[in-house]
Amino acid sequence: MNLWDFFWSMLIIFFFVMALMIWFSCLMDTFRREDIGGGMKAFWLIFMIVVPFLGCIIYMIARPKVTAQDVRQLAQAEAANAAASQVSTADELAKLTQLKDSGAITVPEYEKLKAKLLA
Repeated sequence: MNLWDFFWSMLIIFFFVMALMIWFSCLMDTFRREDIGGGMKAFWLIFMIVVPFLGCIIYMIARPKVTAQDVRQLAQAEAANAAASQVSTADELAKLTQLKDSGAITVPEYEKLKAKLLA
């Protein structure tokens, strides 16, 4: 086996692995979708298993660009980011101080958490 054969072998393996990843992600996307019923999921799964390459291409073309489920997940992610950005370091330090004063955490734990928060 010379260098040229090795190069072509690696190229073929790369494209085979990519095809498997696309096939697997199409199968998983079919299971995750909430906008299609069980019968359509079964149809797509059988179609993608029987004719993998053609089935995945047709599925990717037929799938809507954005589903209601995608919009809901995007809104949830934005709400989580907005909620996380409203918490400041001062608020966290105040909560830690309250926990230390109430006895919920010890002084060494307080110092450790404070150092972690300020780092």
